[in-house]
Amino acid sequence: MSCTNSPEAVKKLLENMQSDLRALSLECKKKFPPVKEAAESGIIKVKTIAARNTEILAALKEKSSEVVQPFLMGCGTKEPKITQLCLAAIQRLMSHEVVSETAAGNIINMLWQLMENSLEELKLLQTVLVLLTTNTVVHDEALSKAIVLCFRLHFTKDNITNNTAAATVRQVVTVVFERMVAEDDRHRDVEAPVLIQGNSNRRSVSTLRPCAKDAYMLFQDLCQLVNADAPYWLVGMTEMTRTFGLELLESVLNDFPQVFLQHQEFSFLLKERVCPLVIKLFSPNIKFRQGSSTSSSPAPVEKPYFPICMRLLRVVSVLIKQFYSLLVTECEIFLSLLVKFLDADKPQWLRAVAVESIHRLCVQPQLLRSFCQSYDMKQHSTKVFRDIVNALGSFIQSLFLVPPTGNPATANQAGNNNAGGPASAPANSGVVGIGAGVTLLPAFEYRGAWIPILTITVQGSAKATYLEMLDKVEPPTIPEGYAMSVAFHCLLDLVRGISTMIEGELGEAEAECPTVTEGASPQSSERQDEQAEPDQRDQETVSRAVWEEMVSACWCGLLAALSLLLDASTDEAATENILKAELTMAALCGRLGLVTSRDAFITAICKGSLPPHYALTVLNATTAATLSNKSYSIQGHNVMMISPSSESHQQVVAVGQPLAGQPQGTVMLTSKNIQCMRTLLNLAHCHGAVLGTSWQLVLATLQHLVWILGLKPSSGGALKPGRAVEGPSTVLTTAVMTDLPVISNILSRLFESSQYLDDVSLHHLINALCSLSLEAMDMAYGNNKEPSLFAVAKLLETGLVNMHRIEILWRPLTGHLLEKVCQHPNSRMREWGAEALTSLIKAGLTFNHEPPLSQNQRLQLLLLNPLKEMSNINHPDIRLKQLECVLQILQSQGDSLGPGWPLVLGVMGAIRNDQGESLIRTAFQCLQLVVTDFLPTMPCSCLQIVVDVAGSFGLHNQELNISLTSIGLLWNISDYFFQRGETIEKELNKEEAAQQKQAEEKGVSLNRPFHPAPPFDCLWLCLYAKLGELCVDPRPAVRKSAGQTLFSTIGAHGTLLQHSTWHTVVWKVLFHLLDRVRESSTTADKEKIESGGGNILIHHSRDTAEKQWAETWVLTLAGVARIFNTRRHLLQPLGDFSRAWDVLLDHIQSAALSKNNEVSLAALKSFQEILQIVSPVRDSEKPETPVVNVPVPVLIGNISGPGLNRPFVRTDSIGEKLGRCSSEPPVVTDELEDLKLWWAAWNTWHRTGSESTEPPSTVDELTFIPSQPFLTALIQIFPALYQHIKAGFSMADLQKLGVILHSAISVPISSDASPFILPSYTEAVLTSLQEAVLTALDVLQKAICVGPENMQIMYPAIFDQLLAFVEFSCKPPQYGQLETKHIANAKYNQIQLFAPAEWVALNYVPFAERSLEVVVDLYQKTACHKAVVNEKVLQNIIKTLRVPLSLKYSCPSESTWKLAVASLLKVLSIGLPVARQHASSGKFDSMWPELASTLEDFLFTKSIPPDNLSIQEFQRNESIDVEVVQLISAEILPYANLIPKAFVGQMMTMLNRGSIHSQPSSFTEAEIDIRLREEFSKMCFETLLQFSFSNKVTTPQEGYISRMALSVLLKRSQDVLHRYIEDERLSGKCPLPRQQVTEIIFVLKAVSTLIDSLKKTQPENVDGNTWAQVIALYPTLVECITCSSSEVCSALKEALVPFKDFMQPPASKVQNGES
Repeated sequence: MSCTNSPEAVKKLLENMQSDLRALSLECKKKFPPVKEAAESGIIKVKTIAARNTEILAALKEKSSEVVQPFLMGCGTKEPKITQLCLAAIQRLMSHEVVSETAAGNIINMLWQLMENSLEELKLLQTVLVLLTTNTVVHDEALSKAIVLCFRLHFTKDNITNNTAAATVRQVVTVVFERMVAEDDRHRDVEAPVLIQGNSNRRSVSTLRPCAKDAYMLFQDLCQLVNADAPYWLVGMTEMTRTFGLELLESVLNDFPQVFLQHQEFSFLLKERVCPLVIKLFSPNIKFRQGSSTSSSPAPVEKPYFPICMRLLRVVSVLIKQFYSLLVTECEIFLSLLVKFLDADKPQWLRAVAVESIHRLCVQPQLLRSFCQSYDMKQHSTKVFRDIVNALGSFIQSLFLVPPTGNPATANQAGNNNAGGPASAPANSGVVGIGAGVTLLPAFEYRGAWIPILTITVQGSAKATYLEMLDKVEPPTIPEGYAMSVAFHCLLDLVRGISTMIEGELGEAEAECPTVTEGASPQSSERQDEQAEPDQRDQETVSRAVWEEMVSACWCGLLAALSLLLDASTDEAATENILKAELTMAALCGRLGLVTSRDAFITAICKGSLPPHYALTVLNATTAATLSNKSYSIQGHNVMMISPSSESHQQVVAVGQPLAGQPQGTVMLTSKNIQCMRTLLNLAHCHGAVLGTSWQLVLATLQHLVWILGLKPSSGGALKPGRAVEGPSTVLTTAVMTDLPVISNILSRLFESSQYLDDVSLHHLINALCSLSLEAMDMAYGNNKEPSLFAVAKLLETGLVNMHRIEILWRPLTGHLLEKVCQHPNSRMREWGAEALTSLIKAGLTFNHEPPLSQNQRLQLLLLNPLKEMSNINHPDIRLKQLECVLQILQSQGDSLGPGWPLVLGVMGAIRNDQGESLIRTAFQCLQLVVTDFLPTMPCSCLQIVVDVAGSFGLHNQELNISLTSIGLLWNISDYFFQRGETIEKELNKEEAAQQKQAEEKGVSLNRPFHPAPPFDCLWLCLYAKLGELCVDPRPAVRKSAGQTLFSTIGAHGTLLQHSTWHTVVWKVLFHLLDRVRESSTTADKEKIESGGGNILIHHSRDTAEKQWAETWVLTLAGVARIFNTRRHLLQPLGDFSRAWDVLLDHIQSAALSKNNEVSLAALKSFQEILQIVSPVRDSEKPETPVVNVPVPVLIGNISGPGLNRPFVRTDSIGEKLGRCSSEPPVVTDELEDLKLWWAAWNTWHRTGSESTEPPSTVDELTFIPSQPFLTALIQIFPALYQHIKAGFSMADLQKLGVILHSAISVPISSDASPFILPSYTEAVLTSLQEAVLTALDVLQKAICVGPENMQIMYPAIFDQLLAFVEFSCKPPQYGQLETKHIANAKYNQIQLFAPAEWVALNYVPFAERSLEVVVDLYQKTACHKAVVNEKVLQNIIKTLRVPLSLKYSCPSESTWKLAVASLLKVLSIGLPVARQHASSGKFDSMWPELASTLEDFLFTKSIPPDNLSIQEFQRNESIDVEVVQLISAEILPYANLIPKAFVGQMMTMLNRGSIHSQPSSFTEAEIDIRLREEFSKMCFETLLQFSFSNKVTTPQEGYISRMALSVLLKRSQDVLHRYIEDERLSGKCPLPRQQVTEIIFVLKAVSTLIDSLKKTQPENVDGNTWAQVIALYPTLVECITCSSSEVCSALKEALVPFKDFMQPPASKVQNGES
C-alpha cells in the first residue's frame, strides 16, 4: 500500500496509536490497572521508536509483539467496550503491515479465546480477514487455527454470524490459493516446477513451498470433511456440512484449475480423492427409481437429496470442463451418469439439473470434439457423444409422450405430462381457440401435450437456474416446459458449436491446401467417406475423420428431435431456431460430403415448407439419390400424411391453389410453412455448391410454394407478389405480405449463386429448369389456367448471372425460349418467354465480356441473332417486347453495335403499316434514338438503310406525329451527312470500290439507285427522293413539313453535291415535285372539311382540300424559287438553264393566275425571289434549323420611291435594295443569254399583270378580283425587273405598263378586307399598292432622266399617267362593270355575316395628291425638255388642276384644292418663264385661255364655303387667294408685252372684279364683315392701281386698260360714299354695321392712295377725265364730316388733305379744261 508508507500516513498512524493507547489507559484506569500501565508504557515505547528510527514502520514491525501487548491485554478483560477499542487498534496495525509473525500468532490465540467466549464474533471475523488478506505472515498451524475459527463461527446459532462466517471462509480459502498462485509466479522465473512422478504418498508434501503446502493441506482436509472423515490439518473442527464442503471444493476447482494441472500433488488429490468421493455420493441418485415399488433388495434405497445432488453436478461440470484431459476415464463415468439422470423414471428436478449440466457441456464444442475422439472413435468405448445427443432426443420425446408409468415404447397413447409437473393440462390449454389459431405463449404442442417454451438463456451460454439454487434444501418445483426449453437450447447450442468449429477448421484447411475443396464438391459428394488425396498431410485426414465421425454420431438424434420440435413448435422464434439448426446441419453434411444425412435434413425442411397433406413425390422417395426425372413430376399428387400432427395450431397465413393439372380446391400455408420456405431458400442460396443431387428436391418444392403463394415473375426473372388470374384467388394475410418481398429477394439471390457452379453442373441446372418449364407449358395448353412461370423466370435469372460464360448456355437457353415459350398460345407464358429472351440479350450486350464484344463480332452477332428471329413471330405482344428491347439496347449499347447495325435497323424496318399504333410508335422511338445519337457510330453503308426506314415511317398513316417527326429525323440525318461529309464520302467510295470489284468478278452490273452519280451523292438523292414522296402525301401537315425540310436540306447542304448531280436535282426532284403539286392543287376537292378529326377546329383558310393543297403549292414554289435564286451560280452553267428558267416562269405564272389569293401572292413572292429582289441570304448566314421563309401572305410592306416628302414605312427603299442586288458579284454568263432570261421574265410579268387586272366582263357573286397584296407585289416586281430591261424598254412597253398600273389602281377592295388595308377615311395615307405604283413611275422617270436622249420622249407619257391619277382625287376610277360603294357606305361583314362581299372603292385622295406632288417635282426637273414643251405638258397640268380648283370647297377632300393651288403656283412659277421664252413659237397659245379660265374659276368659285368654316380658316383661305393675285402681279402683268392681250384683259377684269367689295345678300349681318375678303380686295385694288399708273406703258392699248380701270374705280368710290352718307343720316345715334364702316374706311384710303399715285405718275399719262372724276369726289367727302365714327373721321382727314394740291387759280383751270 503505497499510501501507508508516505510520511503523512506514518505520522497519522503514530498519532492514532498513541490516542488508542491513551483511550485504553483511560478506560482501564479503575478496573484494570495492569492494562492501564501497559498502555502507558506502550505510549512511551511508540514515542521512543519514532524518535530513534528513520524507518519507523520497519522498527514498529520488529517491536510489534511489545506494541500489540497492551491491546491483547485489553481484549483479555472481556469488557465489550475495551475489546472493541483494542480490536480496532489491532486492525489498524495490521492494515499498515506492522505485525510480525509472532505478534500474529499471539493475536490469533487471543481471537480464539474470544471465540470460545462467544464475544464480538463479527469483529473477530473481520479481524481474521484483515490479518490474512493484508499480509502473508500467517502460516501453518496459525493459519489452520484461523481457518478453524471461521468454520466454528459458521456453525453458531446466530444467523448473521453464520452467514458472515461462511463468506469469510470462502474468502479465506480463496486467499490461501491465491497466495499459492502468487508464490508460483514469483518462483516461475527462478526454476521450472519439477513434476515428481509416481508420488503416491498423500502426506508427502515436502516438495511443496510454504503457501502451496497450506493450500494442499486445506484442500485435502476439505475432501476429508465432505467424506465425513476427520481432518488432518484443520484441528479443532467440531462440525461440518457436506453441502458447504462441496461448494468450497467446487469454487477451488473452478477458480484455480492451473494449480491442479501444474502440481502433480494436487492432480493426485483430484484423481484419488475427489473423483471417488463424487461417484460415491452419486449412488443414491443412480439407484433411485421414481414410482417403482420399494425394491426387493434388503436395504431401503436412499432417496436422492437435492442440495447434494445439485452441488455434485456442479462439481462434475467443473471437473469435466477444467480437467477432462487428466480425468478421461472418470469423465466417461460422469457423462454416462448424466445421461442416465435424464431417464424418465428419475425425479423431475433431477432431470432438470442434469439437463442444465449437459447444456453446460453443449456450449463447448472443443470439449465435445474431445469426447468424440476419446470415446466414440475408440473401438471398445462407449459412444458417449452419440449417447448424449440421443439422450437429449429421447428426453424431448419423453416429455411429449411419457405416460405416468411405462416406457417410451408406448409412445402412442397421449398421456398426462410428467408426474413431476402439475396435473396435465387439457389438450387445448394455451390455445385461445382453433378458430383464432393464436397461442398466448410460445410453446410446443404435440398430440394434445402443450409445453410452454421459457426464455432461459442467451444463446450460446449455459446459464442454469436450478444448479444455482444453493439455498434450497427441498427439491424445487420445476415449472412446466423448463426442462424442454433447456433441452431445446442444448440441441441448438450443440449444432451451432459443432458447425462453427468444423466450418472454421475446414476453412483453415482449405486455405492451406485449396485442392481439398474438390473432395467436398458436389460431384463427389455421392461417395460418402471420400478419402483426401494421398499427398496431403495426415493431420488433415485425421481432422476430417473426426468431423465426419462427429456428424455421423449426432445427425440421427438431432434430426429426430428437431423434426419433432419443428412439428410441435407454435412459436416463430423457436421455429426459426429449429430451422436454422436443420439448415446448418444440412450444409455441414453437404460440405463433408455426407449425402444421406444431407438429403435427410433437406427433406425435413422441404416437408415443413409444404402444407400437411401436400405430398410431393420427390419427398417420398427413400433417398434423393434414387430419383429419376419421372418421379419428380409435378403431377404426382398421391396424398400422404407427412406429419403426424396435421391438426396444426399454426396461424394460416396464405390460401392458394395447388400446382396441378386439374384444379383441386385450395391448400393452406401457415406461417411456419413460410418460415420453412425461407430456410429452404437460405439453404439453396448459401450452400448451393454442396447441394448436389438435392437441387431437384429444392427446386420442385420451391416451385410449388411459389405457385401457392401466387408469386409472379417480374423483370429480370425475380418473382414478385402478383395475382392469380383464374380460379379462387390466392388469399394472403398482411403477415405474409410483408414477408413476400424478402422471399422473392432470396429466391433471386439463390439463382445468382449459380455463377459459382462449374460448367457441367450449370448445364444440369439449366436442363432441369428446361424440363420443369416444358411440364409447365404442357399444363398450360388446353386450359386457360394461369401457367407456372417459375422455370422460365429462373432460366432467365440463371442466364443473367452466368453472363461471363454465356456462350456455353446461349443456344439451349434462347432456343428453348424462342421456339417453345415465345410461340406458346397462352399469352402470359409467351410474354414471359419474350421478357426472358430480351432481358438476356440486353444483359449479354452490356456485360463486360473478355475479350470485349467489339473484338468478338461472332459473339455479338450470336447474341443479337435471337432478336432478329423474333421478327418471324406474329404475336404483336412479342414484337412490342422485341422493339422495347431494341430501344434499350440502343440506349445502353448503341455506340458499340458495329456489324450488328443492319440487324437492329432491320427489326425497326420490319414494322408494317397495319401493325398497330403502339408497335409503330415504339419502333419509331428506336429510330429517333438512332438518328439523334448513333449515326456517327454505325458503318456508312447503313446510312441508306436509316434513310429508307425513316422515310417509311413518314409514310405510315397511323399517327401523324410520327410522320412529322420522321421528317424531322430526315433533316437531322441530312445535317449529319453535311457535317461528316468528307469521312462518309471516303468510306462510301471505299465500299463502292470493293463492291464494284465483286460485281465485276461475278460479271454482273452494280445495281444501285441513281447509279451514275457518285455514292455520296446517291445517298443525298435517296434522301431527296424520300422527302419528295412525302411532299405529296395526302396529309397537309406532312406535306408542309416535308416540303420545308426538302428545300432547307437542298438549300443548306446542296453545295456538297457534284456539279453534274444538280441536273438530276432540278429535273428529277424539283420540277417533278412541282408538276405533281400543281396537278394535285388544281384538281383538289373544294368541299368544306368539317373538322380535322377529333375536336380540332380548322381555320377557315384551310377548311377545304383545295386550300390545303394551296399551302403546299405555295411552299413548293417558294422552295424551288429560292434554290434557283441562291444556287444560280451552280445552275446557270448546266446547259439547259434557260429551258429550266422558262419552266419555272411558267409555273410561277400559272400559280400567279390561280384563283387563290394565297397561291397567287406567293407566286409573286417567288417571282421576286428569282429576280433577286429579295436579297438572297448567303449560306453562311443560314439558320441552323430548317426554317422556310415563306412569309404569311398578308401585306407586303409599303415600298415607296425616294423624294416624296412623306414618312417611309419601309426602312430601305427599293432603290437601295436594287443597288445591293446589283452589287452581288455577277454570275459570269453570256450577256445575251442573261437578257433573254430577263425579257422572258418581263413577258411573264406582263401576261400575269394584264390577265390578273383585266376587269371582269360579267359581274356575279363569284367574280374573282385580285387582292391588294397581290397587286402590290405584282407592281413591286416591276422596278427591279425594269433595271435589267431598261435598255430595250420601248414606248409600247411603257404603254403596256401604263395599262397595268391604271387597272391595278382601279381594283376595288372586298369590304371584309377593307378594315385591314384601308386607313380610316380621315387619314391621308397611301395603300401599299399606291406606293408601289408611284415607285414604279419614279423608277422609270429616274431612268429616263439619266438615260439617253431618245428615252426622254417618254416624259409626257409619264405626265399623262400621273395626271390621270391626279384626276382620281375628284373622280375615282371605275373597274369594269363592277359597282363599288363609297367606303363610308360599305356594310362591313361584321354586321351581316353571310352577305356576299361588297366591293369598296378606295380613298384615292391621298394617292392623287401624292401623284400631284410627283408631277410638280417632275415638272420642276423637266419643264424645259423639248418633249415636255412640245407635248403641251404645262397646259395638261393646268387643265387637270382646273377640276379641283373650280370645285374648291366641293372637292371630296379640302386638302386637294389647297394642294392644287400650291402646285399650280409652283408649276406656273417654273412654267411661265418657259412659256414666255417660247411666246413666238405659239406652242403655248392654247395654254393662256386655259389658265385664265382656271384662275377665274378658282378666285370667284361657285362653291359655297361650308357653314362651319372658322374665321381663321377663312382668313387662311383668303391669304391663298391673295397669293394667286400676287402671282398675277409678279409673273403675268409685268410681262404683258409677251403675253396675249386678251389674256391680260381677262386678268384686269378679274382684278377689277376682286377689288370691288361685293356683298352677297345671303349673308347674315354678323357674317358679312368676315366674308368680305378685305385683304383680297385690297390686294386686287393695289395691283390695279400699280398697273394703272405703270410708267412703262408701251402701247396705247395698255393705257386704255388703265384708264378704263380707273374710271370704274372712281365711280365705285362715289357710290359707296353716297350710300354711307344716306345710311349714316338714317341711323341716327345707332352705329352702322362694322363691314360698312370698314368699306367706307377702305374707300377713303383708296382715294388718298389714288391721289398719291396720280401725283407720282407722269402728268401726260393721266387722262383729264380722271382728274375731273377725282375732284368730283370732294363735295361728297365734305358731306361725310358729320359722321360719328372716329375711325372714319381719321381716314377722312387723310383723304381730304391731298385736295390742297387742287386749290389753284380758276383761270388755269379753264385752260386745262379746254385742253
